[in-house]
Amino acid sequence: MINTRGNLALLQLLLNSGRVDADCKDSYGTTALMVASYSGHYESARELIMQGADINLQRETGSTALFFASQQGHNDIVKLLLEFGASTEFKTKDGGTALCAACQYGHPRVVETLLKNGANVHDQLHDGATPLFLAAQEGHVTVIRHLLSSGAKVNHPREDGTAPLWMAAQMGHSEVVKVLLLRGADRDADRKDGSTALFKAAHKGYNDVLEELLKFSPSLGLLKNGSTALHAAVMGGNVQSVGLLIRANADPTLPNENNELPANLTKNERILRVLRPKMLNGRS
Repeated sequence: MINTRGNLALLQLLLNSGRVDADCKDSYGTTALMVASYSGHYESARELIMQGADINLQRETGSTALFFASQQGHNDIVKLLLEFGASTEFKTKDGGTALCAACQYGHPRVVETLLKNGANVHDQLHDGATPLFLAAQEGHVTVIRHLLSSGAKVNHPREDGTAPLWMAAQMGHSEVVKVLLLRGADRDADRKDGSTALFKAAHKGYNDVLEELLKFSPSLGLLKNGSTALHAAVMGGNVQSVGLLIRANADPTLPNENNELPANLTKNERILRVLRPKMLNGRS
């Protein structure tokens, strides 16, 4: 494969010799333009285009030069490729587009460029994950703001029922959780397993996330999974999480589907000390 180091003079020499095709590929279908786009070699990419390289060729995996440039955050090359007719619609084998790649890897300038050039904010991987979902999973707040401003659906779930808010909570991205809630995310959206964002954050002990969610008065009662966020916090063993939920009026006398109180799920004395005063008040 030519062009891995971006040696423009050598590239020109090879192409001008007529012995090397601008679209020569390796065994995986990787072209020189893809390599230049991935590596950020602007001048080499431009030379290949000028020499007639096919911008929209796809690798075996379905990736294009635009996909690679977007994934790596090379906005100048993204603009170059779009200027010469690169399509934003090509998909990889898992359904990923250039926009999906830029969102997953957190390149806001590339995301902005792609959206201005017709990229579809509603693209989805085969599992239903949208660009917004991918950005939420990785904690890319600026990308999320761009997507929401461009009409991304804040509550669109993956096929397993996981919404962007749930995923951001599960990953501990409190700033993303805050932005999604302010833009209308359903605070009580649950997955097919019945767990909510609050339940997941409580179980993992992500207290910054809990604080953001609690500002929006999520359900503190029994969820479809047969448990409460307080049960989750106790099982997670984080005293501060338990305290946050108790102060938000979570009920420690509410049993789960197995008729267990949160206090039945721990031997941690510090957690029990947080639960007991509320339990006594509840019984009095």
